[in-house]
Amino acid sequence: MIPVAFEYARAGSVDEALSLLGEHGDDAKLLAGGHSLLPLMKLRLAAPAMLVDIGRLNELSYIRDAGDHVAIGALTRHRDIEISDVLAQHAPLLSHTAEHVGDNQVRHRGTIGGSVSHADPASDLPATLLAMGATLVARSASGERTIAATDFFTGFLESALEPTELLTEIRVPKLNGAGWGFQKFNRRAQDWAIVGVSAWKGANGSGVALVNMGSTPVRASAVEAALASGASAADAAEHAADGLEPPADLNASPEYRRHLAKVLVRRALEAAGA
Repeated sequence: MIPVAFEYARAGSVDEALSLLGEHGDDAKLLAGGHSLLPLMKLRLAAPAMLVDIGRLNELSYIRDAGDHVAIGALTRHRDIEISDVLAQHAPLLSHTAEHVGDNQVRHRGTIGGSVSHADPASDLPATLLAMGATLVARSASGERTIAATDFFTGFLESALEPTELLTEIRVPKLNGAGWGFQKFNRRAQDWAIVGVSAWKGANGSGVALVNMGSTPVRASAVEAALASGASAADAAEHAADGLEPPADLNASPEYRRHLAKVLVRRALEAAGA
């Protein structure tokens, strides 16, 4: 299908992008890699009156060691995250997850900020950021604010970002030697996960988050609590689906997803050394 007619503006700076968002509000959408927005527009599930192209804002593409965390610009491509030496040293779970996003074409065009802002519960990177306790930085014309990953995903394809805000940076705590594991079950290598798991475990705690087990990326809180009480990986994994309502679709029933979650959480925790 052909999208509804729209206006187009290419922002030359973050300030210009924010000015355009402030001017057009709910009628504007940001365009970065375009892998999520353009298909929705072609299906007419999204019909923005204004597209603000931020794809050339190089100031938002970086990966930096920032002391106790790694700072990642929102327009950093998946491929850059996949091959980053900084992330390989301090947050290997994130770089490994990026390696499993889509295919080579997607990874060379898609951005971490676009993936996070789209807030798809079937997407890999949001769950990994949730497991790692990341913080997201949003800017508007009136200033900047930080949002914990636990507060960022508010519903199906919905986030805490306001219409006039631009996600500018993702701050990922360093794993500091903690073990980690990522598991993803899908029909084909480039497909969305039927269920996925990101997990880490260290001397000071653990984090486990699930892909495609609810209307948002979700923390497996019952698994984390079991690990904190000394449970083995296998025993903790039995709590993977506690309190969750996984979706039903052509790929899997809720019961099948619950079973997969237990299997994949156990494997991820074993890889993390739990």
